[in-house]
Amino acid sequence: MKEYPYWWDTTPGFSESQIPNPEFRLPVPEHTDVAIVGAGYTGLAAARQLARAGASVIVLERDGVGEGASSRNGGQVLTGLRLDASTLVSRYGETHARALFEAASESIATLERLVAEEGIACDLRRSGHLAAAWKPAHFRAFRHEQTILARTFGHRVELVPRSEQRSEIGSDAYHGLLVDENSLAVNPAKYVVGLAAAARRAGALIAPHTSVDRVDRRGGGWTIHTSRGVVDAGDLLVATNGYTSAAFPALRRRFVPIGSYIVATAPLAPDVASRLLPKRRMAFDSKYFLYYFRVTDDGRLLFGGRAEFSEPTADSSRRAARILQDGIHKVFPELSGVAIEYAWGGRAAFTRDEMPRAGVLDGAYYAGGYGGHGIALATYLGSTIGRRLGGEPIDHPLFDDRFAPIPLYRGRPWFLPMVGAYYKAKDLFT
Repeated sequence: MKEYPYWWDTTPGFSESQIPNPEFRLPVPEHTDVAIVGAGYTGLAAARQLARAGASVIVLERDGVGEGASSRNGGQVLTGLRLDASTLVSRYGETHARALFEAASESIATLERLVAEEGIACDLRRSGHLAAAWKPAHFRAFRHEQTILARTFGHRVELVPRSEQRSEIGSDAYHGLLVDENSLAVNPAKYVVGLAAAARRAGALIAPHTSVDRVDRRGGGWTIHTSRGVVDAGDLLVATNGYTSAAFPALRRRFVPIGSYIVATAPLAPDVASRLLPKRRMAFDSKYFLYYFRVTDDGRLLFGGRAEFSEPTADSSRRAARILQDGIHKVFPELSGVAIEYAWGGRAAFTRDEMPRAGVLDGAYYAGGYGGHGIALATYLGSTIGRRLGGEPIDHPLFDDRFAPIPLYRGRPWFLPMVGAYYKAKDLFT
Protein backbone atom coordinates (compact mmCIF):
# COMPACT_ATOMS: atom_id res chain seq x y z
CA MET A 1 0.00 0.00 0.00
CA LYS A 2 1.38 3.39 -1.02
CA GLU A 3 1.01 5.94 1.74
CA TYR A 4 0.76 9.03 -0.43
CA PRO A 5 -1.98 10.43 -2.70
CA TYR A 6 -2.94 8.42 -5.76
CA TRP A 7 -3.05 11.69 -7.70
CA TRP A 8 0.71 12.16 -7.40
CA ASP A 9 1.32 9.11 -9.61
CA THR A 10 -1.06 10.42 -12.29
CA THR A 11 0.48 13.86 -12.69
CA PRO A 12 3.40 14.50 -15.04
CA GLY A 13 5.54 17.17 -13.42
CA PHE A 14 4.19 16.75 -9.93
CA SER A 15 7.35 15.16 -8.56
CA GLU A 16 9.36 17.95 -10.20
CA SER A 17 7.16 20.51 -8.43
CA GLN A 18 8.19 19.04 -5.08
CA ILE A 19 11.93 19.42 -5.61
CA PRO A 20 13.79 22.73 -5.67
CA ASN A 21 12.89 24.54 -8.90
CA PRO A 22 14.96 27.38 -10.43
CA GLU A 23 13.50 29.93 -7.99
CA PHE A 24 14.78 27.85 -5.08
CA ARG A 25 18.36 28.11 -6.31
CA LEU A 26 18.10 31.91 -6.26
CA PRO A 27 18.14 33.96 -3.06
CA VAL A 28 14.71 35.18 -2.00
CA PRO A 29 14.25 38.80 -3.09
CA GLU A 30 14.96 41.48 -0.51
CA HIS A 31 11.85 43.43 -1.53
CA THR A 32 8.51 42.51 -3.10
CA ASP A 33 5.13 44.17 -3.47
CA VAL A 34 3.27 41.15 -2.06
CA ALA A 35 4.45 38.09 -0.16
CA ILE A 36 2.07 35.13 -0.16
CA VAL A 37 2.49 32.27 2.31
CA GLY A 38 1.17 28.97 0.97
CA ALA A 39 1.46 27.51 -2.54
CA GLY A 40 -1.93 25.82 -2.73
CA TYR A 41 -4.96 26.89 -4.75
CA THR A 42 -5.56 30.08 -2.75
CA GLY A 43 -2.01 31.40 -2.83
CA LEU A 44 -1.32 30.45 -6.44
CA ALA A 45 -4.59 31.94 -7.72
CA ALA A 46 -3.85 35.17 -5.85
CA ALA A 47 -0.27 35.22 -7.16
CA ARG A 48 -1.47 34.79 -10.73
CA GLN A 49 -4.01 37.60 -10.33
CA LEU A 50 -1.52 40.03 -8.76
CA ALA A 51 1.33 39.27 -11.17
CA ARG A 52 -0.96 39.74 -14.16
CA ALA A 53 -1.84 43.17 -12.73
CA GLY A 54 1.85 44.10 -12.60
CA ALA A 55 2.76 43.49 -8.95
CA SER A 56 5.96 41.78 -7.87
CA VAL A 57 4.95 38.63 -5.99
CA ILE A 58 6.72 35.81 -4.17
CA VAL A 59 4.90 32.70 -2.93
CA LEU A 60 6.62 31.10 0.06
CA GLU A 61 5.85 27.41 0.65
CA ARG A 62 7.14 25.34 3.56
CA ASP A 63 6.80 22.06 1.64
CA GLY A 64 6.41 21.32 -2.06
CA VAL A 65 4.09 23.23 -4.36
CA GLY A 66 0.55 21.96 -3.83
CA GLU A 67 1.74 19.24 -1.45
CA GLY A 68 -0.96 19.91 1.15
CA ALA A 69 -4.73 19.73 0.71
CA SER A 70 -4.51 20.92 -2.91
CA SER A 71 -3.25 17.51 -4.05
CA ARG A 72 -4.72 15.40 -1.24
CA ASN A 73 -8.45 15.97 -1.76
CA GLY A 74 -10.94 13.84 -3.66
CA GLY A 75 -11.22 16.10 -6.72
CA GLN A 76 -14.91 16.82 -6.11
CA VAL A 77 -15.96 20.33 -7.19
CA LEU A 78 -19.41 20.57 -5.66
CA THR A 79 -22.14 23.17 -6.04
CA GLY A 80 -23.09 25.29 -3.04
CA LEU A 81 -21.29 25.62 0.26
CA ARG A 82 -20.71 23.25 3.13
CA LEU A 83 -23.96 24.44 4.76
CA ASP A 84 -27.02 23.17 2.94
CA ALA A 85 -29.57 25.50 1.39
CA SER A 86 -32.05 25.19 4.25
CA THR A 87 -29.42 26.14 6.82
CA LEU A 88 -28.24 29.10 4.73
CA VAL A 89 -31.78 30.48 4.55
CA SER A 90 -32.60 29.91 8.22
CA ARG A 91 -29.30 31.43 9.39
CA TYR A 92 -28.91 34.38 7.01
CA GLY A 93 -32.31 35.08 5.49
CA GLU A 94 -33.20 34.66 1.84
CA THR A 95 -31.45 37.76 0.44
CA HIS A 96 -28.03 37.12 1.99
CA ALA A 97 -28.35 33.37 1.45
CA ARG A 98 -28.85 34.00 -2.27
CA ALA A 99 -25.72 36.17 -2.37
CA LEU A 100 -23.70 33.40 -0.70
CA PHE A 101 -25.05 30.72 -3.02
CA GLU A 102 -24.35 32.90 -6.06
CA ALA A 103 -20.75 33.35 -4.87
CA ALA A 104 -20.38 29.57 -4.69
CA SER A 105 -21.80 29.24 -8.21
CA GLU A 106 -19.42 31.93 -9.46
CA SER A 107 -16.51 30.04 -7.92
CA ILE A 108 -17.21 27.05 -10.21
CA ALA A 109 -17.53 29.35 -13.24
CA THR A 110 -14.22 31.01 -12.25
CA LEU A 111 -12.49 27.64 -12.09
CA GLU A 112 -13.80 26.63 -15.52
CA ARG A 113 -12.71 29.96 -17.07
CA LEU A 114 -9.23 29.79 -15.55
CA VAL A 115 -8.65 26.20 -16.69
CA ALA A 116 -9.77 27.08 -20.22
CA GLU A 117 -7.81 30.34 -20.39
CA GLU A 118 -4.57 28.78 -19.13
CA GLY A 119 -5.02 25.51 -21.01
CA ILE A 120 -4.60 23.41 -17.84
CA ALA A 121 -4.92 19.69 -18.59
CA CYS A 122 -6.51 18.49 -15.35
CA ASP A 123 -9.33 16.15 -16.46
CA LEU A 124 -11.99 18.71 -15.57
CA ARG A 125 -15.48 17.56 -16.55
CA ARG A 126 -19.06 18.29 -15.58
CA SER A 127 -19.90 15.00 -13.90
CA GLY A 128 -22.65 16.10 -11.57
CA HIS A 129 -22.86 14.75 -8.04
CA LEU A 130 -25.17 12.60 -6.01
CA ALA A 131 -25.95 12.83 -2.32
CA ALA A 132 -27.00 9.48 -0.86
CA ALA A 133 -29.51 9.22 1.99
CA TRP A 134 -28.09 7.09 4.83
CA LYS A 135 -31.55 6.82 6.44
CA PRO A 136 -35.14 7.15 5.16
CA ALA A 137 -35.51 10.40 7.12
CA HIS A 138 -32.55 11.83 5.23
CA PHE A 139 -34.33 11.26 1.91
CA ARG A 140 -37.36 13.12 3.28
CA ALA A 141 -34.97 15.98 4.11
CA PHE A 142 -33.76 15.89 0.51
CA ARG A 143 -37.32 16.65 -0.61
CA HIS A 144 -37.33 19.81 1.51
CA GLU A 145 -33.88 20.73 0.20
CA GLN A 146 -35.07 20.32 -3.39
CA THR A 147 -37.91 22.77 -2.72
CA ILE A 148 -35.65 25.39 -1.09
CA LEU A 149 -33.07 25.14 -3.87
CA ALA A 150 -35.69 25.67 -6.57
CA ARG A 151 -37.76 28.37 -4.83
CA THR A 152 -34.99 30.48 -3.28
CA PHE A 153 -31.95 29.87 -5.50
CA GLY A 154 -33.44 28.84 -8.84
CA HIS A 155 -31.26 25.74 -8.70
CA ARG A 156 -32.70 22.48 -9.96
CA VAL A 157 -31.87 19.06 -8.53
CA GLU A 158 -33.55 15.69 -9.04
CA LEU A 159 -34.58 13.04 -6.52
CA VAL A 160 -34.13 9.35 -7.19
CA PRO A 161 -36.09 6.99 -4.90
CA ARG A 162 -34.45 3.90 -3.49
CA SER A 163 -36.33 1.66 -5.89
CA GLU A 164 -34.60 3.39 -8.84
CA GLN A 165 -31.22 4.32 -7.38
CA ARG A 166 -29.34 1.52 -9.13
CA SER A 167 -29.46 3.71 -12.23
CA GLU A 168 -27.01 5.97 -10.38
CA ILE A 169 -25.21 3.84 -7.78
CA GLY A 170 -24.53 0.13 -7.49
CA SER A 171 -25.49 -0.12 -3.84
CA ASP A 172 -28.51 -0.92 -1.69
CA ALA A 173 -26.97 0.71 1.40
CA TYR A 174 -28.81 3.99 0.82
CA HIS A 175 -32.42 5.16 0.88
CA GLY A 176 -32.63 7.35 -2.20
CA LEU A 177 -30.52 10.03 -3.83
CA LEU A 178 -30.39 13.74 -4.60
CA VAL A 179 -28.71 14.35 -7.97
CA ASP A 180 -27.19 17.69 -9.00
CA GLU A 181 -25.96 17.87 -12.61
CA ASN A 182 -23.84 21.01 -12.08
CA SER A 183 -20.88 19.73 -10.07
CA LEU A 184 -17.46 18.97 -11.57
CA ALA A 185 -14.73 16.35 -11.32
CA VAL A 186 -11.03 17.24 -11.50
CA ASN A 187 -7.62 15.72 -10.95
CA PRO A 188 -6.50 18.00 -8.11
CA ALA A 189 -2.75 17.42 -8.48
CA LYS A 190 -2.81 18.11 -12.23
CA TYR A 191 -4.80 21.26 -11.50
CA VAL A 192 -2.44 22.65 -8.84
CA VAL A 193 0.61 21.97 -11.02
CA GLY A 194 -1.09 23.79 -13.90
CA LEU A 195 -2.10 26.67 -11.64
CA ALA A 196 1.48 27.03 -10.40
CA ALA A 197 2.71 27.12 -14.01
CA ALA A 198 0.13 29.81 -14.80
CA ALA A 199 1.28 31.92 -11.82
CA ARG A 200 4.91 31.58 -12.96
CA ARG A 201 4.00 32.57 -16.53
CA ALA A 202 2.34 35.68 -15.15
CA GLY A 203 5.60 36.62 -13.41
CA ALA A 204 5.19 35.34 -9.85
CA LEU A 205 8.14 33.74 -8.06
CA ILE A 206 7.40 30.50 -6.18
CA ALA A 207 9.80 29.39 -3.46
CA PRO A 208 9.10 25.83 -2.24
CA HIS A 209 10.79 24.35 0.83
CA THR A 210 10.98 27.85 2.31
CA SER A 211 9.38 28.10 5.73
CA VAL A 212 8.18 31.36 7.25
CA ASP A 213 9.44 31.51 10.82
CA ARG A 214 8.24 34.97 11.87
CA VAL A 215 6.57 38.06 10.44
CA ASP A 216 6.91 41.61 11.80
CA ARG A 217 4.80 44.61 10.92
CA ARG A 218 7.06 47.49 9.90
CA GLY A 219 5.27 50.78 9.25
CA GLY A 220 3.11 50.22 6.21
CA GLY A 221 4.71 46.90 5.29
CA TRP A 222 6.06 43.58 6.55
CA THR A 223 9.38 41.99 7.34
CA ILE A 224 9.17 38.24 6.72
CA HIS A 225 11.82 35.98 8.24
CA THR A 226 12.17 32.79 6.22
CA SER A 227 14.47 29.78 6.28
CA ARG A 228 16.25 31.29 3.27
CA GLY A 229 16.51 34.92 4.25
CA VAL A 230 14.50 38.03 5.03
CA VAL A 231 11.93 39.55 2.66
CA ASP A 232 10.43 43.04 2.99
CA ALA A 233 6.92 43.14 1.52
CA GLY A 234 4.38 45.86 1.05
CA ASP A 235 1.52 43.47 1.69
CA LEU A 236 1.15 39.96 3.11
CA LEU A 237 -1.39 37.28 2.23
CA VAL A 238 -1.61 34.19 4.45
CA ALA A 239 -3.03 31.33 2.34
CA THR A 240 -2.18 28.35 4.55
CA ASN A 241 -5.72 27.20 5.49
CA GLY A 242 -5.49 23.88 7.39
CA TYR A 243 -1.67 24.06 7.47
CA THR A 244 -1.36 27.40 9.29
CA SER A 245 1.77 27.51 11.44
CA ALA A 246 2.56 29.20 14.75
CA ALA A 247 3.97 32.14 12.79
CA PHE A 248 0.35 33.26 12.35
CA PRO A 249 -1.29 32.85 15.79
CA ALA A 250 -4.30 35.04 15.04
CA LEU A 251 -5.35 32.89 12.09
CA ARG A 252 -4.69 29.69 14.04
CA ARG A 253 -7.31 30.87 16.57
CA ARG A 254 -9.90 30.99 13.79
CA PHE A 255 -9.19 27.96 11.56
CA VAL A 256 -9.63 24.42 12.90
CA PRO A 257 -7.66 21.77 10.97
CA ILE A 258 -9.50 18.46 10.67
CA GLY A 259 -8.07 15.32 9.13
CA SER A 260 -9.71 13.83 6.08
CA TYR A 261 -8.62 10.45 4.73
CA ILE A 262 -8.87 8.65 1.39
CA VAL A 263 -8.07 5.22 0.02
CA ALA A 264 -7.88 4.09 -3.59
CA THR A 265 -8.47 0.52 -4.67
CA ALA A 266 -6.61 -1.42 -7.30
CA PRO A 267 -8.08 -0.88 -10.80
CA LEU A 268 -11.43 -2.63 -11.10
CA ALA A 269 -12.76 -4.64 -14.02
CA PRO A 270 -14.58 -2.22 -16.38
CA ASP A 271 -17.97 -3.83 -15.78
CA VAL A 272 -17.51 -3.59 -11.99
CA ALA A 273 -16.45 0.07 -12.15
CA SER A 274 -19.46 0.83 -14.35
CA ARG A 275 -21.85 -0.77 -11.87
CA LEU A 276 -20.56 1.29 -8.91
CA LEU A 277 -21.29 4.72 -10.41
CA PRO A 278 -22.75 4.21 -13.91
CA LYS A 279 -22.61 7.94 -14.77
CA ARG A 280 -19.24 8.55 -13.07
CA ARG A 281 -20.69 11.16 -10.72
CA MET A 282 -19.02 12.56 -7.64
CA ALA A 283 -20.77 11.05 -4.59
CA PHE A 284 -21.13 11.55 -0.87
CA ASP A 285 -23.62 10.46 1.74
CA SER A 286 -25.71 12.19 4.39
CA LYS A 287 -23.91 11.02 7.55
CA TYR A 288 -21.98 13.46 9.76
CA PHE A 289 -19.09 10.99 9.59
CA LEU A 290 -19.70 10.92 5.88
CA TYR A 291 -18.25 8.83 3.09
CA TYR A 292 -17.38 10.44 -0.24
CA PHE A 293 -16.32 8.54 -3.31
CA ARG A 294 -15.81 8.48 -7.06
CA VAL A 295 -14.46 6.21 -9.80
CA THR A 296 -11.20 7.40 -11.34
CA ASP A 297 -10.38 7.48 -15.04
CA ASP A 298 -8.36 4.26 -14.69
CA GLY A 299 -11.23 2.46 -12.93
CA ARG A 300 -10.28 2.67 -9.25
CA LEU A 301 -12.72 3.45 -6.48
CA LEU A 302 -11.51 6.48 -4.54
CA PHE A 303 -13.24 6.35 -1.15
CA GLY A 304 -12.78 8.93 1.60
CA GLY A 305 -14.20 10.26 4.82
CA ARG A 306 -13.49 11.78 8.18
CA ALA A 307 -12.65 8.35 9.53
CA GLU A 308 -11.29 9.87 12.72
CA PHE A 309 -10.98 13.38 14.13
CA SER A 310 -7.20 13.49 14.48
CA GLU A 311 -4.04 15.00 13.05
CA PRO A 312 -3.06 13.09 9.89
CA THR A 313 0.01 10.94 10.59
CA ALA A 314 1.30 7.66 9.19
CA ASP A 315 -0.43 5.80 12.04
CA SER A 316 -3.72 7.66 11.74
CA SER A 317 -3.74 7.16 7.96
CA ARG A 318 -3.31 3.40 8.43
CA ARG A 319 -6.08 3.28 11.03
CA ALA A 320 -8.30 5.35 8.75
CA ALA A 321 -7.54 3.04 5.82
CA ARG A 322 -8.91 0.09 7.80
CA ILE A 323 -12.03 2.08 8.74
CA LEU A 324 -12.57 3.19 5.15
CA GLN A 325 -12.06 -0.33 3.82
CA ASP A 326 -14.87 -1.44 6.14
CA GLY A 327 -16.94 1.42 4.74
CA ILE A 328 -16.33 0.24 1.18
CA HIS A 329 -17.58 -3.23 2.13
CA LYS A 330 -20.75 -1.73 3.67
CA VAL A 331 -21.54 0.41 0.64
CA PHE A 332 -20.26 -1.93 -2.09
CA PRO A 333 -20.20 -5.52 -0.76
CA GLU A 334 -19.00 -6.87 -4.11
CA LEU A 335 -15.62 -5.17 -3.46
CA SER A 336 -14.90 -7.20 -0.32
CA GLY A 337 -11.87 -8.85 -1.88
CA VAL A 338 -10.43 -5.82 -3.68
CA ALA A 339 -7.00 -4.59 -2.59
CA ILE A 340 -6.33 -1.07 -1.32
CA GLU A 341 -3.33 0.32 -3.21
CA TYR A 342 -3.18 3.89 -1.85
CA ALA A 343 -4.02 5.45 1.52
CA TRP A 344 -3.35 9.00 2.64
CA GLY A 345 -4.63 11.86 4.76
CA GLY A 346 -4.75 15.64 4.62
CA ARG A 347 -6.16 18.59 6.51
CA ALA A 348 -9.30 20.54 5.75
CA ALA A 349 -9.84 23.81 7.62
CA PHE A 350 -13.15 24.68 9.25
CA THR A 351 -14.36 27.88 10.83
CA ARG A 352 -16.62 28.00 13.86
CA ASP A 353 -19.73 28.54 11.70
CA GLU A 354 -18.50 26.31 8.82
CA MET A 355 -18.37 29.24 6.38
CA PRO A 356 -15.28 30.26 4.37
CA ARG A 357 -13.78 33.68 4.88
CA ALA A 358 -11.43 36.18 3.25
CA GLY A 359 -10.34 39.61 4.39
CA VAL A 360 -7.79 41.42 6.53
CA LEU A 361 -6.76 40.26 9.99
CA ASP A 362 -4.26 42.29 12.04
CA GLY A 363 -3.12 43.99 8.85
CA ALA A 364 -2.48 40.77 6.89
CA TYR A 365 -4.78 39.50 4.17
CA TYR A 366 -6.11 35.94 4.45
CA ALA A 367 -8.52 33.49 2.83
CA GLY A 368 -9.54 29.99 3.91
CA GLY A 369 -11.88 27.87 5.99
CA TYR A 370 -13.39 26.08 3.00
CA GLY A 371 -14.62 23.07 4.98
CA GLY A 372 -13.91 20.52 2.26
CA HIS A 373 -15.29 22.67 -0.61
CA GLY A 374 -11.97 24.28 -1.41
CA ILE A 375 -11.08 23.52 -5.03
CA ALA A 376 -13.34 26.13 -6.63
CA LEU A 377 -13.76 28.36 -3.59
CA ALA A 378 -10.02 28.62 -2.95
CA THR A 379 -9.39 29.49 -6.59
CA TYR A 380 -12.16 32.07 -6.52
CA LEU A 381 -11.39 33.67 -3.16
CA GLY A 382 -7.66 33.62 -3.91
CA SER A 383 -8.28 35.50 -7.16
CA THR A 384 -10.77 37.85 -5.48
CA ILE A 385 -8.55 38.71 -2.51
CA GLY A 386 -5.78 39.27 -5.06
CA ARG A 387 -7.97 41.85 -6.78
CA ARG A 388 -8.59 43.55 -3.45
CA LEU A 389 -4.86 43.55 -2.72
CA GLY A 390 -4.40 45.18 -6.12
CA GLY A 391 -6.60 48.08 -5.06
CA GLU A 392 -10.02 47.15 -6.40
CA PRO A 393 -12.89 48.18 -4.11
CA ILE A 394 -14.70 44.87 -3.64
CA ASP A 395 -17.77 44.29 -1.48
CA HIS A 396 -18.18 40.53 -1.18
CA PRO A 397 -20.48 38.39 1.00
CA LEU A 398 -17.57 36.16 2.10
CA PHE A 399 -15.23 39.02 3.05
CA ASP A 400 -14.89 39.50 6.80
CA ASP A 401 -12.43 41.97 8.34
CA ARG A 402 -13.92 41.34 11.80
CA PHE A 403 -13.44 37.56 11.83
CA ALA A 404 -13.81 36.61 15.51
CA PRO A 405 -11.55 34.00 17.16
CA ILE A 406 -12.90 30.78 18.64
CA PRO A 407 -13.10 31.10 22.44
CA LEU A 408 -10.53 29.06 24.43
CA TYR A 409 -8.78 27.98 21.22
CA ARG A 410 -5.15 28.71 20.36
CA GLY A 411 -4.59 26.41 17.38
CA ARG A 412 -4.53 23.00 19.08
CA PRO A 413 -7.99 21.48 18.50
CA TRP A 414 -8.32 19.82 21.91
CA PHE A 415 -12.11 19.58 21.48
CA LEU A 416 -12.11 17.36 18.38
CA PRO A 417 -12.54 14.02 20.23
CA MET A 418 -15.70 15.44 21.85
CA VAL A 419 -16.94 16.76 18.52
CA GLY A 420 -16.30 13.33 16.96
CA ALA A 421 -18.25 11.58 19.72
CA TYR A 422 -21.12 14.03 19.29
CA TYR A 423 -21.32 13.44 15.53
CA LYS A 424 -21.14 9.67 15.95
CA ALA A 425 -24.12 9.92 18.30
CA LYS A 426 -26.01 12.05 15.80
CA ASP A 427 -25.36 9.48 13.09
CA LEU A 428 -26.87 6.83 15.34
CA PHE A 429 -29.93 8.73 16.50
CA THR A 430 -30.90 11.22 13.77
